[in-house]
Amino acid sequence: MDSGRTGAFSLVQTAVHAGMEVCFANPGATEMPIVMAIDHTPALRVVLGLFEGVCTGAADGWARLTGKPAATLLHLGPGLANGIADLHNARRAYPPVVNWIGEHATPHLAFDPSLRTDIPALAGCVGWTRTVRSAGEMAAASLAAVEAAVGPPGRRSTGPG
Repeated sequence: MDSGRTGAFSLVQTAVHAGMEVCFANPGATEMPIVMAIDHTPALRVVLGLFEGVCTGAADGWARLTGKPAATLLHLGPGLANGIADLHNARRAYPPVVNWIGEHATPHLAFDPSLRTDIPALAGCVGWTRTVRSAGEMAAASLAAVEAAVGPPGRRSTGPG
C-alpha cells in the first residue's frame, strides 16, 4: 500500500498531528481505505464497536473524560443515523468528537445506491459538517474537522470519510 498518497492516509495522519489519539469504529466496505490507514498508524488506536450507537456513545464519553478529541468511523449515512441519538445528546455537553462517515464511490452516486443518504443534512443537525469530493481535499478537511470539534465551545464535527 502506498499509504502516503491516499486520501485516507491524509485524513488519519492529519488527525493524529492535530491531537487525535482514538477512533471508535463500525466500518463497512466503503471505509476500508481508512481502516487500512489507521492500521498503518500506530499513534491512532482503534476500538471496534458492534453498533454505531456504541461508537458514538464511547467517543462522547472518552472526549468528556479526557478533554481530547475522539473520532468515530461510521458506515455511510445509515451508520450515522444509528449513532445520531448519542450525538444529539452530546451536543449539549460540547465534547470534541469528530465523525468520519463513509460515502459511496462518486461514480455510483448517480445510480442512487440503496444506502444513499443526505449525510450533510443528517449531520448538520448535530454540529459542523464538511463533504470531501477528492483525495486532495482530505488533509485540509481533516484538520478543519478537528479544529471545529475542539474550537470554542467544542462541537461535534462530521467530515471527511
